[in-house]
Amino acid sequence: MKDIARRAGVSQSAVSFALNGRPGVSEDTRDRVRQVAEELGWRPSTAARALSGEGAATVGFVLARPAETLGVDSFFLQLVSGIQEVLAERHLGLLFQVVEDVEDECAVYRRWWAEHRVDGVLVVDPRTDDPRTGVLDELGLPGVVIGGAPDERHPGLSTVWADDAGAMAAVVDELYALGHRRIVHIAGLPGLAHTERRIRTLRAEAERRGLTAVKSVTTDYSDAEGAAVTRRVLEASAPPTALIYDNDVMALAGVATATELGRSVPADVSVVAWEDSALCRMVKPWLSALSRDSVEFGRTAATELTALLDGGPARTVRVPVPRLIVRDSTAAARTARPPR
Repeated sequence: MKDIARRAGVSQSAVSFALNGRPGVSEDTRDRVRQVAEELGWRPSTAARALSGEGAATVGFVLARPAETLGVDSFFLQLVSGIQEVLAERHLGLLFQVVEDVEDECAVYRRWWAEHRVDGVLVVDPRTDDPRTGVLDELGLPGVVIGGAPDERHPGLSTVWADDAGAMAAVVDELYALGHRRIVHIAGLPGLAHTERRIRTLRAEAERRGLTAVKSVTTDYSDAEGAAVTRRVLEASAPPTALIYDNDVMALAGVATATELGRSVPADVSVVAWEDSALCRMVKPWLSALSRDSVEFGRTAATELTALLDGGPARTVRVPVPRLIVRDSTAAARTARPPR
């Protein structure tokens, strides 16, 4: 700041006022100081900002999932792209950490808060009994819960949610219309709120139609578990005629496993992937899939967080329902009969 003051011909206090957007200097002086600061490559010190109570200019994002499953998960890559796009516009950093479980995640929040490392956090994978919201309430740390329940309210926490129930109902409608009566949902991690919503909706849609050969099986989202569950259900005495996978990676593994077992997709078994991606169009047949704009999902979450950091109220925001794109991996069930 001494260098900037010397080159701009002003006092150090004037430099501080100008660079921190405070009153006390003219607009001409403010512009001159900022121009000199840019020429000298000056950037605000995060530590100094935190000590002075101005914030860390950083947002936190902790992920409590098996690390080996993240590299192939297209949803999180696109979500983070959208988040970063908004944060970059505000010159905010993104501090990312992978941990073993939710308890470790809560410990990270407490450490970040104590060290003034972040101004707010983005929370993913909400649980049915989630301790993280209570911790953030206790700390007074602003946050946005991505994929949370729309009816939950927490001071200082906004929610951005998608209608998983509506999306699952649309998939069941399509498969039922094609004559499928034995359906298996190869789901993601148990205990996640969106996994439980999808399971509940599938069960309700089956009960409404009087279907008894419909079930969900949870996994860790990996291709290995997706393949293993696919093999197990297809080798059963009454195998399903349709499979719904909670992500694209498991769906591809499922198609490969069905082929190994001599089953044709979609002649013997139809396949639907929850997340549409380029992978769904790189396999034969192309996969029917639920499509949503995951990048926009990230943008919306980051926008809501910056609004909280600006002093705005906590809100609940709904993103569009994922849309089912019907491709070549779904067809009429071989044993199709007229609907009941």
